[in-house]
Amino acid sequence: MSRRLLVLGWHNIDPTPYAPAASGTGRRGFERQLALIDHLATVVPLGEAVDALAAGRSLPPRAVALTFDDGYADWLDVAVPALDRRSLHGTFFLVTDLLSGRPIAWWEELADAFDRCSASRLEWAGRVHDLSTPVARRAAQDALKDELKLVDRATRVEAVAGIAERIAPPPPERAPLFLDWAGAKALAATGHGVGSHTVTHPILAREDTATQRHELEESRRALEAGLGQTVDLLAYPNGNAGDYDQRTMELARAAGYRAAVTTRPGLVGAQEPPFAMHRVVLTPLTDVGELFGKVARKGTGVARKVANRAFRTLTPTG
Repeated sequence: MSRRLLVLGWHNIDPTPYAPAASGTGRRGFERQLALIDHLATVVPLGEAVDALAAGRSLPPRAVALTFDDGYADWLDVAVPALDRRSLHGTFFLVTDLLSGRPIAWWEELADAFDRCSASRLEWAGRVHDLSTPVARRAAQDALKDELKLVDRATRVEAVAGIAERIAPPPPERAPLFLDWAGAKALAATGHGVGSHTVTHPILAREDTATQRHELEESRRALEAGLGQTVDLLAYPNGNAGDYDQRTMELARAAGYRAAVTTRPGLVGAQEPPFAMHRVVLTPLTDVGELFGKVARKGTGVARKVANRAFRTLTPTG
């Protein structure tokens, strides 16, 4: 038996503007990952693992919990069926404003604007970005994405709208990228776990106390009311060091959550703070076999190195 847990996380499986990939590669990669996980590990529901660690009980050998962030529509069509074929349990973290159709997936909107870019340059915040080639556009998109993570949500949303207006025509109608409330209810009915990923996906530590409290309390309240079940697990948006802080953790506890996962790679041990649980975030193309092999041989330090290598091709924002 073990006292360590590896929490794995995904976002979308199929391509999106922010995470483009050849059609079908995400699905095939995800299926391969689940096959390896099923063979090499023991998948446990995240909530059960949290309870076991809190009570000082052992976990099964090579215990792994599977999680998903943001509420992408392909969860119902791709992720859940793939999990169910192997009787594997996942925990899905939902953003309530996305369920209500509010356009706050700023990372996807920014990427979509750059995909449709018709401008050769962008003057923004005192800088000029070259947009004349695909490589230049990608560099500009990455630079702006990193800058926008450092501001509060209202400033970020306004900035993305302004950038999109300057560089691209209005977007065409397209299939929704995210689940709505009907999709969330269908997801909850599958028996997989549901957790909160806040109301509007802000980077919590960039917000004041009142805003953080609202994001944590209202998302939990809305999910419990809308889905008819207890929701007491949380995933911090973005989730890196600096994206949440001690105040965030205290507010999460006060809001009724019992644990929260980050995107800081590593293993969760018995002494891990329940509101700062490590998690290794993957794309559907990450080499899970390499990750498991090195974790088994060397432990947390190597898990961090392998995860950092995966992050160099990481698609989602958290």
